[in-house]
Amino acid sequence: MVLAVGDCVFYERLQELYLLDPCKYSTLTEIVEKEVKDGTARKVDSCSRAVLWLTRSMDFTIALLQRLREDSDQQSLAQHVEAAYNVTLKPCHGWIASAAYKIATKLIPETKVFISMLVGMDQDCAVPKDEIEKLALLLQPLLDDVHSMMAKFRLDRLKST
Repeated sequence: MVLAVGDCVFYERLQELYLLDPCKYSTLTEIVEKEVKDGTARKVDSCSRAVLWLTRSMDFTIALLQRLREDSDQQSLAQHVEAAYNVTLKPCHGWIASAAYKIATKLIPETKVFISMLVGMDQDCAVPKDEIEKLALLLQPLLDDVHSMMAKFRLDRLKST
């Protein structure tokens, strides 16, 4: 897995908090709760906001993969991305993020190219339906837990800045 610059910064922030008191900050809930108490949870560089956007990104990924699993031949990848975006990320994006999304859609490859990147160049380019279902079944309960936690702390409605 490739880590983006933002992922590294997020990891460093989590590690800093964890190292302050490994027993006290051993879960994401404890970290988010601390930021809520400190009044820093809504800040752009908070761990809470990073967890929220990571979760939303995973929601988008699962939605996209499930659309591909159900209907890989009927629509283009761009159409699948648009549908997944509309139900997951679009409600949380402001106009700047929405504009960036529109530009990014110009870079979407064909479905077969995308699938070959997922499964490997020398593999069968059929949509790996069983693997997608297993991934969704594994991740969905975790994502639901994070969404519940964010709602508990009233951070679930934060939009991009």
